[in-house]
Amino acid sequence: MSQPAHLVAGRRAEAIAEAYLVTQGLSLVTRNFRGKTGEIDLVMKAGTTLVFVEVRHRRGHGQGGGLASIDRGKRRKLIATARWYLLCRRLGDRTPCRFDVVIVSGNLAAPELSWLANAFDLNDV
Repeated sequence: MSQPAHLVAGRRAEAIAEAYLVTQGLSLVTRNFRGKTGEIDLVMKAGTTLVFVEVRHRRGHGQGGGLASIDRGKRRKLIATARWYLLCRRLGDRTPCRFDVVIVSGNLAAPELSWLANAFDLNDV
C-alpha cells in the first residue's frame, strides 16, 4: 500500500536535511523518535551536544515560513518529546542539547535549505 504524497515528501525532506547536516559535521543518532507527546524528526550529535532537529518542508513561499509554523504549542510538544528521549536513554537533564530547525523549500529534486541552529532550548515554552 502506498503512502500519501505529503508523507513521502516529508520523509524525503528529512533525508535531504539529514544528508545536509552530516556534511556540516553532525552525526545521526536516530530518526523519527516517537514519544507520548509527539515525534522528533532527527536526533543528531554535534560534538558532545545532542541536537533535536525539526524538519519543515515547504513547496513554496506562499505557505508561510517553516519557522513560523513552529508555534509555542509545537515547541512544547518537541521539548516534552526531547525530555522523554533523555529519560528513556538515561541521559539526564545535564546533557547538553539544543533544537535546530531545517527548512527544505521548493522542489525536492533541487531544494533550498535553511538551517537555524539553536532555534530554541529545553526551557523555551
